[in-house]
Amino acid sequence: MGIFVEALRKTFGQHVALDDISFEVPENAFFCVVGPSGCGKSTLLRAIAGLETPDRGRIVLDGQTVFDPATHLPPEARQVGVVFQSYALWPHLTVARNVSFPYEAKGMARAEAAGLASEHLATVALSDYADRRPDALSGGQRQRVALARCLAGNTRTILMDEPLANLDPHLRHAMETELRAFHDRSRVTTLFITHDQREAMAMSDLMAVMDAGRFLQVGTPQDIYDRPANAQVARFIGRGALIAADVAQGVGRILGQDVPVAGGGAGRRTVFVRPEQVVPEGAGISLRIESVSYRGGHWEAVGMAPDETTRLMLDLPHTVRVGDTLGVRLTGGWVLPG
Repeated sequence: MGIFVEALRKTFGQHVALDDISFEVPENAFFCVVGPSGCGKSTLLRAIAGLETPDRGRIVLDGQTVFDPATHLPPEARQVGVVFQSYALWPHLTVARNVSFPYEAKGMARAEAAGLASEHLATVALSDYADRRPDALSGGQRQRVALARCLAGNTRTILMDEPLANLDPHLRHAMETELRAFHDRSRVTTLFITHDQREAMAMSDLMAVMDAGRFLQVGTPQDIYDRPANAQVARFIGRGALIAADVAQGVGRILGQDVPVAGGGAGRRTVFVRPEQVVPEGAGISLRIESVSYRGGHWEAVGMAPDETTRLMLDLPHTVRVGDTLGVRLTGGWVLPG
């Protein structure tokens, strides 16, 4: 077992930060929690780390109960590593000493601690930077030093609180690959907090969409993208349109078209249509283009349907002008549950 959380609740005055939340992360999995600011993501991470005391519930890490009504292990006894946005490196110590410090703090001889630190630096591909100080490193390199230091605490669980938020977009994309590679090499269980749904989908084995102290949906990135549990998840993850439709036997009647839909159910339902399910076709639904944005290699467009209430999003290999009329065909959709 990697991380097990049961009925966890945390309040601050009248504000409910964690609303009886329960979930399980398999050992060695990369688990991302994504949601808007203020939804409870960081409070959840701090509760798991031991930096916040929940009102009630249970937390089990790597098979050990660290919090329940009779237990509250301090952070240093939980064998977790925490990586914040700031990285929290000691500026006066070299990279090697930053990584070896947790061993030395436990009484290990400096030479032995240095040997173990060198192994962790190799894991994060920083062996050649061992003698530098943090101010001589890039943001991405400092990030990797913080990860190596987590490993030096015999960590089996690593908690990351928006660690890429302060990086420029180009470096952030590179660090996504590096963080995932680090996770795969170290075989730890990782919980990664972010407000960036694209970031979460790029790295995670499993992800959760969180809002108002609760998980709205937990699943693989593809599950959540293809089969959102409700309208809130559909709006938060990716782009698309929510359309009322009459559904029967896997077909939805949408804007005068019969469209194959997945998700089951019948009657008057809400169907979620992604941009990739809207394709140009001269004799199709006539859209009046309202906006066009170039996204590098393709254009994102939004068009108003003839009913003057439904807006469809689509991606195009060529540009169109605002005010143009474009015929489109819907190739599919997802019937929201409930």
